[in-house]
Amino acid sequence: MKTTIIRYGLFGGITGFVIFLSHLTFAKHLSFDTLEILGYISIFISLSFIYFAIKHYRDHVNQGVITLGKAITVGLLISVLVGIGIGLADFIYTKFLNPNFFEDYAQMLIDQGRGDEVIEITSVMGALFMLALVTVIGFIISLISGLILHRKN
Repeated sequence: MKTTIIRYGLFGGITGFVIFLSHLTFAKHLSFDTLEILGYISIFISLSFIYFAIKHYRDHVNQGVITLGKAITVGLLISVLVGIGIGLADFIYTKFLNPNFFEDYAQMLIDQGRGDEVIEITSVMGALFMLALVTVIGFIISLISGLILHRKN
């Protein structure tokens, strides 16, 4: 199981890192709403490796059998690796490539009359939030994938 998790987790983590960082870096002219949509798309693309990992583990490692619990475990551990990749990309972007990102975002909220939604956030907090968000979404994808792919003896 460890090999499957590491292989697919690294695929997902690297994919998430590259896609997330590239859309933030090369799409600076886009609105925050569009960047948010692109962010969710990159998260879902990166987390798609969960389904393929569970299927691979079931078919090639575990003789065609996988329980829902084992599927969720595999998916959740991959989610953490993907979350680390995306969180790292978010940290690099907000700390080094666009250190004014959070201030610009706060100003956009104020300009829209949503100043009460502004919170102080650092690059580390943003990265940890991304890790948590990706892990939660990954759990949901793991549950759905596990329900689709589970097989008992």
